[in-house]
Amino acid sequence: MARNPGWLDRRVVGYAEWLIKWRWIVVMVSVVAALAAGAGGQFLGFSTNYRVFFSPQNPQLQAFESLQRIYIRDDNISIVIHPHQGDVFNAGLLRDVRALTEAAWTIPYATRVDSITNFQNSTAEGDDLAVRDLVPQDSPLDAADLVRIRSAALAEPLILDRLIAPDSRTLSVNVTVTLPLQSQTEVPEAMAKARALADAFQADHPEVRVALTGSVALNNAFSESAEGDIATLVPLMYGVLLLVMGVLLRSLGGTFATLLVIGLSATTAMGLAGWLGIMLTPPSVTAPTIILTLAIADSVHILITMLQQMRRGVDKRTALVESLKINFEPVFLTSLTTVIGFLSLNFSDAPPFRDLGNITAIGVVAAWVYSIAFLPALMAILPMRVKQRPVGYSGAMDRLADFVVGRRRAVLAVMLVVVAGLVSQVPRIELNDQFVNYFDRSIPFRRDTDFAMEHLSGIYQAQWSLPAPGPGGIADPDYLARVQDFAAWLRARDSVVHVQTITDIFNRLNRNMHGDDPAWYRLPRERDLAAQYLLLFEMSLPYGLDLNNQINVDKSATRIVATLENVTTNELRALDDAAAAWLSGNLPSAAGTTASGPFVMFAYIAKRNIEGMLTGTFVAFVLISASLMVALRSVRLGLISLVPNLVPAFMAFGVWSLLVGQIGLASSVVTATSLGIIVDATVHFLSKYQRARRTAGADPEQAVRYAFSTVGTALWVTTAVLIAGFAVLSLSSFEINSSLGQLTAITLFMGIVADFLLLPTLLLLLPGRRGNRRALEPVNQAAE
Repeated sequence: MARNPGWLDRRVVGYAEWLIKWRWIVVMVSVVAALAAGAGGQFLGFSTNYRVFFSPQNPQLQAFESLQRIYIRDDNISIVIHPHQGDVFNAGLLRDVRALTEAAWTIPYATRVDSITNFQNSTAEGDDLAVRDLVPQDSPLDAADLVRIRSAALAEPLILDRLIAPDSRTLSVNVTVTLPLQSQTEVPEAMAKARALADAFQADHPEVRVALTGSVALNNAFSESAEGDIATLVPLMYGVLLLVMGVLLRSLGGTFATLLVIGLSATTAMGLAGWLGIMLTPPSVTAPTIILTLAIADSVHILITMLQQMRRGVDKRTALVESLKINFEPVFLTSLTTVIGFLSLNFSDAPPFRDLGNITAIGVVAAWVYSIAFLPALMAILPMRVKQRPVGYSGAMDRLADFVVGRRRAVLAVMLVVVAGLVSQVPRIELNDQFVNYFDRSIPFRRDTDFAMEHLSGIYQAQWSLPAPGPGGIADPDYLARVQDFAAWLRARDSVVHVQTITDIFNRLNRNMHGDDPAWYRLPRERDLAAQYLLLFEMSLPYGLDLNNQINVDKSATRIVATLENVTTNELRALDDAAAAWLSGNLPSAAGTTASGPFVMFAYIAKRNIEGMLTGTFVAFVLISASLMVALRSVRLGLISLVPNLVPAFMAFGVWSLLVGQIGLASSVVTATSLGIIVDATVHFLSKYQRARRTAGADPEQAVRYAFSTVGTALWVTTAVLIAGFAVLSLSSFEINSSLGQLTAITLFMGIVADFLLLPTLLLLLPGRRGNRRALEPVNQAAE
């Protein structure tokens, strides 16, 4: 049996009277509760590992971790040096690069340092094999020696395009760092020392450009970006919200109370995140900004209805009670749907988005509690002065209602054309996630990495571990020939800059053992001979420069590393597929082997996240739709609500296709999160429409006018605030957050357009049964 619509109203009125009576106690309890929860903020920390973006079940992460268990863990810091004039082959620069190479061993957790100065160059000396630094300590570095160093460096495939550029203008000192992954201070410690060395070298050589890049620098950039965002975006958000609220509400007391509500909400959410042990990452660090934005919506609806009542001459106490009576149910429902939307991020394959969803959901619940308890209690205390409006005053919302009601069919036709046109552009969007582009150029890592990729080599790598036929099998001539063929196949790809392969060492050793005759630069044809060459070479290598980065312990597998240009993730996935097909057809022992590495992991994360979020969005959609049907007690209205709730996301992606053309990790969560936010406006509009139809027996036209009049102002005010809030988020230095902010802001704009133009026309063209006629407040309520 349907519930009596007046039952909830009576309960809310009783609650409002109680709240006003005990207002001082409610305010104090709210503040104490927020401070207690906020105390957990002391336990918040910033994650400094890019692996945090991948769940333990992520297959690319599992493959990469497996690779690093077989070979040495190869996180790295690359110090790139580029003279403004001339090349790197001058005595003074090489001498200092040699000193820098030695000093780089002092970087915390460094386990290997490679540069052209300490490259283990093998040559023939009679019948012996000589292995020494390419630029040894006793090198005279005279003209003849510089010619020797240059010719050897530019002819060696292991270092050309990796440690030295073909034009001799740029070189790199590559530091392999083995992080214990036990403390969040490991990355900052390593980067601090690396920066000190780079700064000292730059100070001694103002004629060169020094850049820092590598995976450790990437880790550090994640934490620096997160810290920068929380230090700049939250204060900026407060400033923007203060300005917007002051202009739109034109009530000092209401603005002050709202700012307190959003502050308490954000404090509660971030404090509870600290108590729960959640580590902050660039995506999750935006939670305070999002909470500040979302927390306003509930307060605005309560305040605007209250102010509307007071402008009609109602006293503050009565206006406050009436506002709670009208808004209690829709505010609860909108908070519930927003929580459902953000909790659906737990279907994400990226843990930072799960944290973002959970923290924001906590903040939304806190905002609801403070909005229906702390806010009314505080407003009952604060003095309020409101300028009254004439009874017959007609505002912008009334005029918009006249337009929509009078031209319903034309409005619907235009909306359908616009929706169809934008949706048709969605398939043009390209999926692309390049982790270097996650940061804007205000972040040093982005500038340095772009510089390194332009002048030397890229940070993007794909790695393959190629099993050999048994222990010691890497010396098998047939296996080596197939590995060399695979390296040649990779080098023939336009996107590949450099390939590191053990076969280049075997070629050089075979030449060395034949008097450095270039004709013998080829693979040994006997397994025993190849094994002897390798053993002799390994015995000659100094500490820290062994071959454990290329071959495993029992010599049953070797690793090939391909360094790539600034390719898109689509291009990398295509290369991975083609390489897998080549290996299956040409190297049976490596059949089924796929690429691995950080870039490979990021190349697949958006795709995997979209797949997970399709499930999450579907679950959120079902739960939100069911909630609307139950709350509105109408299947028809619940079904109608689906249109303005789903259409805005598709329209936003259509606009994004026209403006940007590419989407990445951020796009995978926009639909789920924006769905929970967009539905808020739909709920408020439908609740007012439902109230007019059921309690007053109004016809559809009257009910639509009533909804516009009573809630239209609050809807555009809250939407303006939400758009402003997410526009602030678009200023983030982290591209994922920036795209999330921009896409959500566009979606919210499309949402209010759908709620003001599409939803009313559907209600007018699909009318339901009229309820029992009862007293209804004048439809012509004052609206701003």
